[in-house]
Amino acid sequence: MESESESGAAADTPPLETLSFHGDEEIIEVVELDPGPPDPADDLAQEMEDVDFEEEEEEEEGNEEGWVLEPQEGVVGSMEGPDDSEVTFALHSASVFCVSLDPKTNTLAVTGGEDDKAFVWRLSDGELLFECAGHKDSVTCAGFSHDSTLVATGDMSGLLKVWQVDTKEEVWSFEAGDLEWMEWHPRAPVLLAGTADGNTWMWKVPNGDCKTFQGPNCPATCGRVLPDGKRAVVGYEDGTIRIWDLKQGSPIHVLKGTEGHQGPLTCVATNQDGSLILTGSVDCQAQLVSATTGKVVGVFRPETVASQPNVGEGEESESNSVESLGFCSVMPLAAVGYLDGTLAIYDLSTQTLRHQCQHQSGIVQLLWEAGTAVVYTCSLDGIVRLWDARTGRLLTDYRGHTAEILDFALSKDASLVVTTSGDHKAKVFCVQRPDR
Repeated sequence: MESESESGAAADTPPLETLSFHGDEEIIEVVELDPGPPDPADDLAQEMEDVDFEEEEEEEEGNEEGWVLEPQEGVVGSMEGPDDSEVTFALHSASVFCVSLDPKTNTLAVTGGEDDKAFVWRLSDGELLFECAGHKDSVTCAGFSHDSTLVATGDMSGLLKVWQVDTKEEVWSFEAGDLEWMEWHPRAPVLLAGTADGNTWMWKVPNGDCKTFQGPNCPATCGRVLPDGKRAVVGYEDGTIRIWDLKQGSPIHVLKGTEGHQGPLTCVATNQDGSLILTGSVDCQAQLVSATTGKVVGVFRPETVASQPNVGEGEESESNSVESLGFCSVMPLAAVGYLDGTLAIYDLSTQTLRHQCQHQSGIVQLLWEAGTAVVYTCSLDGIVRLWDARTGRLLTDYRGHTAEILDFALSKDASLVVTTSGDHKAKVFCVQRPDR
């Protein structure tokens, strides 16, 4: 069991019973937008002693390539309007579900879609580098390894493939159960994935050494490796949360029943030092958890956000849920995005709602800009928005998609936003802000 003293922020947090929210105790600022257009493979595991979990020294690489401006074309469909994008990648023939940028240089993207295809392409001009071929189901997960040398893709059926980027050759593949999520280890060539049978898998790539972490008999719906690289937090469909020791293969903490969520987990995030975990669920709650003690130290749920968990089967419902969340790196703030279009900014030091920013349609994902208090959102109306979390003010927005945005990624220097959409396109937006 881990005993790191990394719960500084959580140690002074008031007990759970003092954290209930009441409308008359909060000051809420609502910003209205103007209407606008494995089996447990014991033999293979062997404690994976040769996996180096120590942090590698990051190389500062840069690659300044010229932008190729895309001509403005007529936009058709229900989301007519200007196209603010610099580059459009249009090789997908169906909805594009996922995007990831290479972490070393931020010059390459990988996208996966409903057309059973995944592509690695260049951000500067949209040029295709290679296709990640061989999938027979929608590609819902894609990402680069920590050093950008490998790229992994995963489809809904559970087929995972890994390519070496420089040679464009497939170096590993595996068929797991129906895939829920996939993530690279932050410091080693190790791939993790959660499947519908409740297992979390961990492979060393490309030799395939494997461990499994067996959860409850329900899907492992989301997961994240903690920054120390030694633990992972996994959320499940039954509302439980497990913090796993990746070396020992055993759970350090299990949150269930009243400690867990009352509905399936949808998302999970950690703060910069890994001392705090934030989990979101279809029960409309975001729970703040100490990674050291495994205790819930805060529960966030805006009074204006209402879910309908007891709707019977077959009944129509405008149900709400937490779709995305994350921590600010420079202030004690957390952001939670809801399916009803609410972006809630919480002050972690006082555990109160600081701002509430309303979108016209559901939030799909949010990302904090590193080193600032700016949070980016993408939503079902096809628009990317930038918010100042200190004031709750909308800074700017970017348009160009003719359907909902399904995923997006932000470059390390926050100069580029890359989006994927139901309009079969991926787009690159150049972020220009007068405040920096």
